[in-house]
Amino acid sequence: MNSGKTMTTGCHFSHKHILGIEHLSAEHIDHILQTAESFKEISGRSIKKVPTLRGRTIVNLFFEPSTRTRLSFEIAAKRMSADTFNISASTSSATKGETLIDTARNISAMHPDIIIIRHSCSGTPEMLTRYVRASVINAGDGTHEHPSQGLLDMMTVREHKGRLDGLKVTIIGDILHSRVAHSDIIGFTRMGSRVFVYGPATLIPVGLEKLGAVVCGSLEEAVRDADVVMTLRIQKERQSDPLLPTFREYAQNYGVTREVMALARNDALVMHPGPINRGVELMPDVADSSQSVILDQATNGVAVRMALLYLVMGNT
Repeated sequence: MNSGKTMTTGCHFSHKHILGIEHLSAEHIDHILQTAESFKEISGRSIKKVPTLRGRTIVNLFFEPSTRTRLSFEIAAKRMSADTFNISASTSSATKGETLIDTARNISAMHPDIIIIRHSCSGTPEMLTRYVRASVINAGDGTHEHPSQGLLDMMTVREHKGRLDGLKVTIIGDILHSRVAHSDIIGFTRMGSRVFVYGPATLIPVGLEKLGAVVCGSLEEAVRDADVVMTLRIQKERQSDPLLPTFREYAQNYGVTREVMALARNDALVMHPGPINRGVELMPDVADSSQSVILDQATNGVAVRMALLYLVMGNT
């Protein structure tokens, strides 16, 4: 793959699509993370480009706003010399009444190799696989999953902690509407971490225990002795009715401050998938502290997405 490193996991990666962490075994997750680690050094070169996917065509089909995910997928593709094309809801024929299936069929008729899709409806990427020949990568579907975010979160933690097994990973906030939380709970648990969640009762979905998460009764219980503390944004855009009184009240009861972080391990990591509502779920002095690896998450996002593009093209 001309990245200067060789794959050594011996794992055969057979997934044509990346629809969710739920479909990935621990062995496949480890293989993706090792592949991403081998690609990361490309971003540190003076010329950040390799010919790995030259001649491949990748379409970013985003029906929801995005900064980090869309940009990092585009950067990842271009760093591997793929041809990339971006389509957003506001510039697509959806504004003229065209259905998503018709849009997908027409894109497929132009023979792209990969379609990366973000959509507000859970299950859309999986549905798309029935109508296109290209590989499909889920860039976030409704409240279901955000697999590449889950993978980059695991990569960031493993990079700093040297392992994933045996860690206490705490996720605080709007668990109900968070596809990131869903992917992280499945992924970290599958890799041997213990995942604890906390938030307003109205924002904690039923059945999290079945995914392996521990639902905490207090902020102190959730954070005490944690190796990783991740906060989530309140996703008001996904709420038909308000599920909490005010941001001010939320910050007082659920916001992560320096005092809250003092309950965690001294070397605990602070994480956030972004965008951050500073002063609400995460205080600025914590977000910018030496414990914060939020910018590392963004850096690793490019490497993980390079790995996913490489692997779904059958390059093992």
